[in-house]
Amino acid sequence: MNYDGLQKLVSSVDLRSCLISQDGAMVFEYYRDQQAEDRPAKINSCTKSIVSALFCIGMDRGLIPEVTTPAAAFFPKLQASDDSRKQQITLEHLLTLTAGFNWTEFGGQKSFPRMTRSPHWVDFVLEQPLSDTPGTRFEYNSGVSQMLSAILCEVTGITTARFAELHLFGPLGIEDYEWEVDPQGVHTGGYGLRMKPADLLKFGQLYLQKGQWQQGQLISSELVHRSVQRSITVDPPWSGGYGWHWWVDAFPATDDGQASGASMDYFYARGFGGQFIYVVPQLKTVVVLTEDKRKKDRHKVDVFREWIVPLLLDGVGR
Repeated sequence: MNYDGLQKLVSSVDLRSCLISQDGAMVFEYYRDQQAEDRPAKINSCTKSIVSALFCIGMDRGLIPEVTTPAAAFFPKLQASDDSRKQQITLEHLLTLTAGFNWTEFGGQKSFPRMTRSPHWVDFVLEQPLSDTPGTRFEYNSGVSQMLSAILCEVTGITTARFAELHLFGPLGIEDYEWEVDPQGVHTGGYGLRMKPADLLKFGQLYLQKGQWQQGQLISSELVHRSVQRSITVDPPWSGGYGWHWWVDAFPATDDGQASGASMDYFYARGFGGQFIYVVPQLKTVVVLTEDKRKKDRHKVDVFREWIVPLLLDGVGR
């Protein structure tokens, strides 16, 4: 597979980094400069997928109950609400962003910025009215991700970051990271992590390997599989579906798109501004993309689907 042309393409749009591994081996590695390689940078909502992994680890260790458990078991405000539908919200509804809260992340009422300006982020989320019955509609909501981080703190007795160091970052050899916290000291569940591209690739490889790393099983294969299944289909402008804080989609199985309906499934972590971790199990491939351009300077190319997927499929055909 020839990646020479890709080097020129990613340089032309000034990506911060582009990494591709296949069968566990790096086959393409691009950094705009040494700083892009060496310094942790914002991964924004890719943080959600890290929190999903930690939640699965907590379930494996018996610290977190089955996802059908009502969220009210951890948040008495939900139990005390006059809206009985809040008592129907489960842990899985939080993981799949289907809790039903009246929430617009950035548009309209701009719920996310209002949350970050509030004195107590989790309480802000809990106090929002419901606009939908839990489990019926996907609504992007970093507030429920903050609830998940708060649950991790409660059940483990340590911070979310410390739990990650012990059971995820440590085993993966991830040492250089930064993680923001809310006013109560709870690490941000929906964004706020800074990591190196190579460490994002390790995280993607862990999921490609169904939770196995070296000689250990960091996350059970059952929960890895469950977390990257489509739980709900998303509406435009989103594409595909959503699992447990992972996006799920597919692309045509040939580079000309004429495969009689055949397709390859993939799942990915996605962060604002061009942060991605793509995992394509059928091709044993992990792709990491990072960017740092301001919105008005950002390119319009879907680098993964327009540039990288054709190369991957060309390699399959050889």
